[in-house]
Amino acid sequence: MTLSFWRYTHLALALFSSIFLLLASVTGIILAIDAVQEKTLPYKVVNFDKITLGETLPILKKTYPEITELSIDYNQFVTLQAIEEDGNDINAYIDPKTGKTLGTPLKKSEFIQWVTGFHRSLFLHEAGRFFVGVISFCLLLISISGFVLVLKRQRGIRNFFSKVIREYFTQYYHVVLGRLALIPILIIAITGTYLSLERFHFFMGKEKTKSVKTELSAEEKTTSIFKNTLLSDVKKIEFPFTDDPEEYYIIELKDREIEVNQVTGTVISEKRSPLTLQLSALSLDLHTGRIHAVWAVVLALACINILFFIYSGFTMTLKRRSSRIKNKFSANESNIILLVGSENGSSFRFANAVLKQLTDQGHKAFITELNRFAVYPKAEHIIVFSSTHGLGDAPSNGTQFKSLLHKQQQQQNITFSVVGFGSESYPDFCKFAIEIDQLLETQNWTERFLELQTVNDKSAVEFVNWVKLWSEKTGIPLATTPSLYNHVPKGLQKLMVLNKTAISETEHTFILTLRASARTKFASGDLLAVYPANDSRERLYSIGNHSGNIQLVVKLHPHGLGSGFLNNLEAGNTIKARIINNKAFHFPVKAPKVALISNGTGIAPFLGMIEQNRKKTETHLYCGFRMETETVSGYKKFSDEMIQKQKLTSFHLALSREAEHIYVMDLIKRDTAFFIHLLQQGGVIMICGSLVMQKDVETILDELCLANNIKNLYDYKKNGQLLTDCY
Repeated sequence: MTLSFWRYTHLALALFSSIFLLLASVTGIILAIDAVQEKTLPYKVVNFDKITLGETLPILKKTYPEITELSIDYNQFVTLQAIEEDGNDINAYIDPKTGKTLGTPLKKSEFIQWVTGFHRSLFLHEAGRFFVGVISFCLLLISISGFVLVLKRQRGIRNFFSKVIREYFTQYYHVVLGRLALIPILIIAITGTYLSLERFHFFMGKEKTKSVKTELSAEEKTTSIFKNTLLSDVKKIEFPFTDDPEEYYIIELKDREIEVNQVTGTVISEKRSPLTLQLSALSLDLHTGRIHAVWAVVLALACINILFFIYSGFTMTLKRRSSRIKNKFSANESNIILLVGSENGSSFRFANAVLKQLTDQGHKAFITELNRFAVYPKAEHIIVFSSTHGLGDAPSNGTQFKSLLHKQQQQQNITFSVVGFGSESYPDFCKFAIEIDQLLETQNWTERFLELQTVNDKSAVEFVNWVKLWSEKTGIPLATTPSLYNHVPKGLQKLMVLNKTAISETEHTFILTLRASARTKFASGDLLAVYPANDSRERLYSIGNHSGNIQLVVKLHPHGLGSGFLNNLEAGNTIKARIINNKAFHFPVKAPKVALISNGTGIAPFLGMIEQNRKKTETHLYCGFRMETETVSGYKKFSDEMIQKQKLTSFHLALSREAEHIYVMDLIKRDTAFFIHLLQQGGVIMICGSLVMQKDVETILDELCLANNIKNLYDYKKNGQLLTDCY
């Protein structure tokens, strides 16, 4: 089946059931939390799974002169209905080992009863139960169609859990969380559907719901069942009214009901429960999470994911619709035809930018989807902008193009040009665009205008390469500024360059100081997202708060997009960027002492943290560079000033290219006692710099922990005593 079939099926089912799934998910979360809360009640005894009827029944008969019924619920709480020695009725939770009462069974709160009723039937009685069953079935189909879409995106089942290419937030987490929550959501959908169908006897006639009497073996007729039957396998026991041997225990187990001689414990008769009732009980256990608190938590998380999927799914749909076609001229009067194949709307963004320029200059141009290819009587030139989806497949709005191309033969010669969009992360880079290019070349009415051009990762710079070639050959001037074709996130703020230091010849680094507006809030350790020359590709830098300004330490990479852009700035220039809160890497003000470890440009946030250390928390800075430079000398001078102000306790410098060849790891080994004492006291270690350095430092710290017989480094990480921000 085609991708578009699965996509539109997925969307249609989501549209139909979204409101009801939202309500069912919210109530499901509440009920899952209630199931977890039930597990905390103190009515279950220790080693319940090992208690037999042979242990419990004699104790109960000795404690209570008359017993009517004993029942065990899904929480393994034992409820007894009996009469005490003083003649009072009792209906209580008991300890099956001693017979002592533990508490009185209480009804669910009115709120939980209300939520349960709404979740099951929307307060519409039988009609509501049927409708809820339909919604559960829709959820099942949504899960299946979503699974197929992920398979197509990830190129088969083998790559199902491989890396997801991130295009934007909602798309990325819709896929990532969808994979993780698939199994729990499928179980919710299947069990919900089954329970609804079973409610209306969909699978069987009434005769199949009755218990079936079975023939007993000779061993069963002579062996006492009390010795080997566990209380955990029992649902209910009805006690005989008198001591007459002709009156029996009626014991309801999970899979059958038996009559048992009260004297010998032998089975008198047995009735097997139908499979449908057993499946119904299993479905109820799985659907409600009542069997285990962990499973109830999993169900709650699955319901939260469903809420996110509703949001992200509609966000993705609106994003695609935002690229809807707006034409000034009709197809029949246009000379230039723009055909677009796009999965998420990004190809349309580039095509619409070209269309606007053409129509503004008075050219009659028309834009449409590949699937709407038709005969264009006045067309002189066709431009195809197309992405590729899945295993080199067509995007959803280009699946019919190949067949339409054979059917819709043009009557005049038309020149063509193809631009392919894709990601080199995929092996089938621009495969569909390549196929279109080859197919157009074989038509008897086409003439190649330009060779195929490809664009990686929506790069406006690469797209402009095609723009220049096309403009030069047609004589139609199109803008060659990449920023015109970029999609930069909204809500960026202007930052002014206050100062930029000279580049260090050995470290190839420079310090850039930016001023934000007075209303902007940020802390050292936050991230600055920069979009070089308005390019849509994001570059992140760790922030240091220097006297209320943003300070970056940047390493200039050869042909580096972000570092090159920042290096070209001068004092007084402004850039647009956004600040990303990185709370997980803020200075731990409540820690008794802190060790800051960095190499290279990773020192940036630490400079700000030390300067902002108003509480004068005991802080030690360990940093590594290649050799002593003017920049490093500046860090030493800064550290001396901070030590005098008691904002920094000590400064330790490692120079790997000097005579001693000292690395940060050597400093840590030297100060083993300090780091062990810091961790034991509840201090915090922060690491910022390269991932290679982080890995080496963590290895050394873990070895020190093991050698000194303290907790391993992973435990300190979990306790929030090791914070990292490396790249």
